[in-house]
Amino acid sequence: MGDESAAYTPTDYILLNCGASSSSGSILKEGRKWITDEGSKFSIFNSKNTSFASTASRQDQSITRIPYMIARVFHETFTYSFLVSPALSFFVYISTRAYLNFSSEDNQAASLIKEFMVPCFKTEKLNVTFWPSPNSLAFVNGIEVVSMSKNMYVKHQDNSVSFVNSKIPFDIPDATAFETVYLLKVGRATVANYSKDTPAYTAPAVVYTTSRTMGRDPYINMNYNLTWNFDIDGGFNYLLRLHFCETLLEVTEAGQRVFDIFINNQTSEPLADVIYCSGGKGIPVYRDYVLLIPSEDSSKQTLWLALHPNEEVGSMFVNAILNSLEIFRLNKLDGSLAVPNPESSSSLASLKPENKQSKKGKENLVPMKTTIGAILGCTTTSKERRKASPLPDQLCQCFTLAEIQAATNDFDDAFIIGHSRFGNVYKGFISRIKSEVAIKRLNSMSQQGAREFWTEVQLLSQLRYVNLVSLIGYCDDNEMILVYEYMANGIPRDHLYNTKKNPLSWKQRLKICIGAACGLDYLHSEAIHRIIHRDVKSTNILLDEQYVAKISGFDLSKMSPISMTNVPLTTVVKGTFRYMDPEYYKRLRLTEKLDVYSFGMVLFEVLFARAAVDSEVEYSQISLADWVRKCVANESINESIDPLLKGKISPSCLRTFSNIAENCIRENG
Repeated sequence: MGDESAAYTPTDYILLNCGASSSSGSILKEGRKWITDEGSKFSIFNSKNTSFASTASRQDQSITRIPYMIARVFHETFTYSFLVSPALSFFVYISTRAYLNFSSEDNQAASLIKEFMVPCFKTEKLNVTFWPSPNSLAFVNGIEVVSMSKNMYVKHQDNSVSFVNSKIPFDIPDATAFETVYLLKVGRATVANYSKDTPAYTAPAVVYTTSRTMGRDPYINMNYNLTWNFDIDGGFNYLLRLHFCETLLEVTEAGQRVFDIFINNQTSEPLADVIYCSGGKGIPVYRDYVLLIPSEDSSKQTLWLALHPNEEVGSMFVNAILNSLEIFRLNKLDGSLAVPNPESSSSLASLKPENKQSKKGKENLVPMKTTIGAILGCTTTSKERRKASPLPDQLCQCFTLAEIQAATNDFDDAFIIGHSRFGNVYKGFISRIKSEVAIKRLNSMSQQGAREFWTEVQLLSQLRYVNLVSLIGYCDDNEMILVYEYMANGIPRDHLYNTKKNPLSWKQRLKICIGAACGLDYLHSEAIHRIIHRDVKSTNILLDEQYVAKISGFDLSKMSPISMTNVPLTTVVKGTFRYMDPEYYKRLRLTEKLDVYSFGMVLFEVLFARAAVDSEVEYSQISLADWVRKCVANESINESIDPLLKGKISPSCLRTFSNIAENCIRENG
């Protein structure tokens, strides 16, 4: 094992025993040297004027006496200042023992540790400030400051972390602060060997020496997931790091245990194979994912992780494995990691499947209300800033025109892959994000297009969903340009008719239709706002390399509060006429029904493998909607569908599909 896989030795390692008297000096506990904060160089203010020490009369047997026996209690704002090595990031552990008016609820932990990772690049000073709420106190038992490896969580390389179910890279800036939300270690003991890609400082050996797997019955395993639920706060990006190490004795080669990873009902990684990714049995490996949790009415939301055996590759072991999981909250643009104070009951109970035994006897040792408020920061005299973007950083980046020109060879026609309502679409490669992208260039002569441009930017910058095309960024540098994730398989029409490409199987067509339906359902009822697409059609559904359908073309979309679902909006008629609900253009009243009608047209386009309007067929069949209604009335659907599908769809499946599509395009309904 080379040096690259060796453990990291911190250059700074400070353990502060808060509240301990100066006469106690330093204390060696389990090989770690704790020093008192009283009169120390770490206190900016006179601790006697702003705080007092408090000693517990008793302690829970599950925790150590140091640092939890004594606390520093603050009635005013108080700052500890640590001189540290510059150009490093630091773990900051704030340890508290809830013996100050925290009752021993059934599911409440005896102590609390808040863990932060804070960068200090242009300073040698790390400040930790406690700020009591009005009419409250703040307190702390101990503070640990430990330097960390630069590459532990922030990396700038080709295989950087991406958003869940997207190839959009999420380049974590060096100045990012992290807060540990959950550390989950699961399962039974095994043995692991560190490697260059997963060095020893990535996680302690105990992380990789336990794992959780499914049962041994493959038929049962295919019908359920390994699932974990976590309560988290909205309004932040979260970094999830999943740790794996193949430990089953029988699993010795790649391809023998393959599973899918789902995060919040989105496919984070299909075909996960631990041996293939790590390079061998017993070698640790980890995977990072970033997930945006939007703000909603309720601060607390549920994040869920699920592992499921892959059904398509025919693995020898129908199973999944996880060794450990870390979840971190990333700071907002203003640097904040602040969240509301937790409820009195702990959410950690949801992580434990066993039934808990209630504890007898509740004590309030000191009847006083306390609030813990810690503000972490590094004092700096200057700060480099990029051009400010009006949209969430990382979710929607602002590109220069030079970057776009370099990506498209100065808008070379050879790079054109499609045409939108207001301009050409180019395929390109942007070096800064190391990713293939689709670039939509707005026609400079279109005044109407400028409004639609900003509609799409503002709308898509707030949306991240598996069945919606993700907006990577934009350019407004003397041009109006949108940058999307690149969809390798184009549009469904390219695989259905008038094409030399291999035709889609019925299973693939169903997958595409279901994906598009999920995307529309998200827009109508699950997004932050109620969104009516207003231009659903087969050319606004794109397919990625796995043929996952994603809705695009939001330039005509209308947004309203989610509480107005199904409430008509009065508006001018816009959209594509052959996919348009007659009720919409007759009454000028816009509801979700417009999208439903258009989606029904897409369903029949997929089933019949023909355009919504085809002037080359006999007159009675020019309009697909009219032709379909005649086929339904005559019960001749099976005779008129795509010839490639005849005999390949069960009668019940065809009947169900047709009924759903026909219900969508009913003129009165």
